[in-house]
Amino acid sequence: MLVFTLTQCNSQTKKTTTMETTNTTQTATKEIIVDVRSVEEWNEDGHADCSVNYPLDQFASKIEELKKYDKVILVCRSGNRAGIAKGQLQSAGYTKEIENLGPWQNVTCKTK
Repeated sequence: MLVFTLTQCNSQTKKTTTMETTNTTQTATKEIIVDVRSVEEWNEDGHADCSVNYPLDQFASKIEELKKYDKVILVCRSGNRAGIAKGQLQSAGYTKEIENLGPWQNVTCKTK
């Protein structure tokens, strides 16, 4: 059984979006989708409603917060900055699953 739960607040800087995946053993996986584009790109070019915006130039300051997630999914405009962010997470000792999903348009927001 696969269940996705999305939680979000209205404030962009305080918005938290998580997805919990429950498998047949009923173990929940806490996931977050992070868009590392600039705030301007996020606002002007659109974004997935189930993602949070942590611009790449501020990403390092969010790494400790991201360590509480079982999986971090990264997106940007093309996948390049998401790849850089993935490297930063790995260098900071994040050992759980990291996925570079490429362009933000690849995100499919799931609802319960």
